[in-house]
Amino acid sequence: MRKLSWLVIAFLVFACAKEVGTGKIKRRDVHSAQRLVGVSFSRSEIDTMLNYLSANREGYDSMRKFSLPTSATPALYFDPRPAQFQIKNRHSISDWKVPQEVTLPENDSEIAFLSVAELSTLIKSRKISSTRLTQIYLSRLKKYKDTLQAVVTITEQLALQQAKQADEEIAKGINRGVLHGIPYGIKDLFAVPGYPTTWGAEPYRNQILKEKAAVVKRLEDAGAVLVAKLTTGALARGDVWFGGRTKNPWDLKQGASGSSAGSASATAAGLVAFAIGTETLGSILSPSSRCGATGLRPSFGAVSRQGAMTLSWSMDKVGPIARTAQDCALIFPIIKGKNPSDKDRSVVDYPFSFHPTTSFQGYKIGYFKKQFSKKDTSRAAKNDSLTFQKLREMGATLEEINMPDSIPFDVFDIILRSEAGAFFDELVRSHQDRLLSEQNKDSRANSLRQSRFISAVEYLQANRHRSVLIEKFNAIIQPYDFVIAPSNNQDISLTTNLTGHPAISLPNGFDAKGRPTAIMFIGNLYDEAPLLEASFIYQQATEFEDKHPAFFKN
Repeated sequence: MRKLSWLVIAFLVFACAKEVGTGKIKRRDVHSAQRLVGVSFSRSEIDTMLNYLSANREGYDSMRKFSLPTSATPALYFDPRPAQFQIKNRHSISDWKVPQEVTLPENDSEIAFLSVAELSTLIKSRKISSTRLTQIYLSRLKKYKDTLQAVVTITEQLALQQAKQADEEIAKGINRGVLHGIPYGIKDLFAVPGYPTTWGAEPYRNQILKEKAAVVKRLEDAGAVLVAKLTTGALARGDVWFGGRTKNPWDLKQGASGSSAGSASATAAGLVAFAIGTETLGSILSPSSRCGATGLRPSFGAVSRQGAMTLSWSMDKVGPIARTAQDCALIFPIIKGKNPSDKDRSVVDYPFSFHPTTSFQGYKIGYFKKQFSKKDTSRAAKNDSLTFQKLREMGATLEEINMPDSIPFDVFDIILRSEAGAFFDELVRSHQDRLLSEQNKDSRANSLRQSRFISAVEYLQANRHRSVLIEKFNAIIQPYDFVIAPSNNQDISLTTNLTGHPAISLPNGFDAKGRPTAIMFIGNLYDEAPLLEASFIYQQATEFEDKHPAFFKN
């Protein structure tokens, strides 16, 4: 029989109380709390606890009189590196493969669907101004805002100011890099001074934060132009937010998936040149897969999360959603790494370079055969098979690998839920969670409420099992440059988000209803280069990233 700490029992008893800080703790309260966590104490043992439990609850009540800023992080923080881990040295000059010449399309919609690489060349050659390009995207954002429900706030005044500045600098010969003058959108979890940062949820729809998110500052310094704050599912869950449900541009009857729903939907529909999303448990890869975009989830700690809403301090990641892998490769080094006075202690500086070839020869590639076999009846199975065929035609040799065994996968979700419950402590205790539009058993509101009943002991035990998972998973994929997995596989998504490994979602065809399917490549920790190079090589040999939803070509 396992024994639960007095502190945890006190927490559970307090959580069971009808009102915060009221009522004397009695023996029957402890009996009830025991059933929640599967422990049992004798009557005499419980009697010895009661005074301690009351004292503990007084401590909780005292603590809750002090407000915490959203930037305050736990003194403990997550490091995904396994034992004896060494970052690979990739110091070299990148070959970005940016085209030297690009013809300016006559049609504005065709311009809107060009890649970042192509748009950058057009701006640098002054075939189009940043102001005109920004106006094209602003027009499309206004035109399709209600159709997709992917936009929270159009930052028109800021965008036109930034575009004007970019044009003036370019005219003077000032070059800030490939993103200079390129319009983009950002998930509405990131703080932008002067504009609401709603987190997609009713209680925060009028929230304006003075802080400027680190990733926004990085893009601003690179000369990028912020045209819109894009939707997130309420408190980073799903595609439903206070304004409705964000749509898949390929099928307006279907949601975009979440929670970076607006970032993927707007990018795929040509409303922005690229967007920034976040992922905790599939929130970049899933909507990118659903909407036919290319989404990079970098290694944990690659990009600063300062100025962003927290869902899980040990799992949240920031990454780009674009139309091509090349664009993700161009954006990634601009947003990665530590910032001066960065408050995000998880950020790690490491080298990155991009040197794609024309074939897969020389790459060591693994694939999760069992996970693909489970998808034989899925809508993506045929396209996955064709992807493997294409890879082999291009020189790839694929080796079978298996997921780790003897791992309690069913318990790991309590890590995310516990950390989210801590960040949104005041929301739940004030009952403002009742204002969220979704209140069913799968909703964020319900997830936050039930998090109050997760014990600290079990949270720490889950993280100990997580350490075992990190060692096992790293041992499996470390020998490979990258590994291949089916898109949206729950076990793989959970595993790689727990271990912090980078991954990318690539469109690889369409199903019988004309909706995009995708494949996932997974890389090693702090080693996105092979992942992005392989994705670029694959996209050079296919045309799926060049396909766009017909409704938005007007």
